[in-house]
Amino acid sequence: MVRRNLALCLVILGLIAVTCSSSSDSPTEATATNTVTKATMAEPANDTAPTPGSTPSRPRVAANIDPASIPSGQVRYFGPAPKVPTGDLAPATAKAIDTLLGEQLLRFVINQDSFDAISTLGQSEDPRVAWWLADLMRIAPDPDLTVRLSSALHELLGVEIDPLRPWDFTTNHLMGWDIPAPPDYLTYKRNTYIVREPKWEPLFEDGSDIDWRLISWGGVFIDDRAFNMTDNRCNCIPAADNPITTSASGGDEWLDEDAVIFGISINGEHRAYPRSIMEVREMVNDTLGGRDFAMPYCTLCGSAQVFFTDEVPAGFARPVLRTSGLLNRSNKVMFDVTTFSIFDTFLGRAVSGPLGDAGVELNQHSVITTTWGRWKTDHPDTTVLDISLALGREDSDLRNTRDANGPIFPIGQVDPRLPEHEDVLGLVKADGTAIAFHVTSAIEALERGEFIELDGINVILAGGGLQAVDAEGNDLGGHQAFWFAWSQFHPNSKLWPL
Repeated sequence: MVRRNLALCLVILGLIAVTCSSSSDSPTEATATNTVTKATMAEPANDTAPTPGSTPSRPRVAANIDPASIPSGQVRYFGPAPKVPTGDLAPATAKAIDTLLGEQLLRFVINQDSFDAISTLGQSEDPRVAWWLADLMRIAPDPDLTVRLSSALHELLGVEIDPLRPWDFTTNHLMGWDIPAPPDYLTYKRNTYIVREPKWEPLFEDGSDIDWRLISWGGVFIDDRAFNMTDNRCNCIPAADNPITTSASGGDEWLDEDAVIFGISINGEHRAYPRSIMEVREMVNDTLGGRDFAMPYCTLCGSAQVFFTDEVPAGFARPVLRTSGLLNRSNKVMFDVTTFSIFDTFLGRAVSGPLGDAGVELNQHSVITTTWGRWKTDHPDTTVLDISLALGREDSDLRNTRDANGPIFPIGQVDPRLPEHEDVLGLVKADGTAIAFHVTSAIEALERGEFIELDGINVILAGGGLQAVDAEGNDLGGHQAFWFAWSQFHPNSKLWPL
């Protein structure tokens, strides 16, 4: 017993051993080199092999709905939700949580007291504490500890926990059932997460406008390098500030005509951001057409966006956005490295920290998803990111490999109107109305010469891709995303075709 307890202590100690690696080896979400076991990070099984370039949806059905009653089979079924108490935790439950995730965990100790606490929580008949058990399972995936946590979760939730993907299985159920957070949830979640990465502590802030149940670890670590220090090595997804660019002829030296790029046009200047580079970098802070902006790309939700960062209130420096290594329903959690304010990645709204307190919301600009051949034909004076920014991974294609078979992180329920990984062009109107246009249908309709308009929003072909504009042709800041991601953050979104 002593030997096993010591081994477990060493496992927890190992969790904080974050060492720097070469930036050329920097990971993307779900691919970091660390102690996470393959079982917790494995991609979902899919019985049907996708055709090249396709992104098929996996059959799911929604909670408490008979699967046979859903012909499309596109939403998820989690079975009946367990009964959930309200109010304070029972004294024995509160004591067990403090034993498991309190000062003892911060001292990197997992011992027999911890195991006894896990058993107590499993017998508590309070499914709210399952969120804490799932957090610990995600952050400290020791096999023996995972078995004990799975046993407790089985007793607590009344379901058989998938032994191959226990954290994913559990968290999807908790999201699907919408199990409420337990009292003082953030305190113990913070304790758990900073064991893995102490630099996350400023992000786990009380009073922030964040549903902490939905925040999970993406398998990589925080990029906290200062502005213009992105040549420094990091054990993170390495953002690029003021990236090196070349002319269209320079891009022709390595980009195929059908290579996917994200095109940006600002004040008559044009720039192409190859998807292969954005899969490696996932965040760019750049200047084009006299405007400063940040461009996050979430590989997991197929979304490249542009947020202007030169329109913040007086007293604040230009936000410099970085990848935190955390996810919100498979969507990257980005933050300003100067203030450690978290931003809602889909809305550009600060939800914590000084920028959150100031109510900062960054204006968006359209991103055109198209091919290199089409973009440079329409914009022969375009610049393009230099191949050196790919860090030797210029052939990266996570879209059609790792991410091809559906979400690989928990998202809970899904909207059944489209398959999970269908591309949509989404935007939010000034009145808060969210609207999404099915990309394939829109391109086909426009190429037939049809006109697309919904609620005063027109969709046009631009640079070989789609752009949302108003009746006067003014840009409305739309961007593409997988349907599962857009609908998670905009559950009441209108969808074209109606």
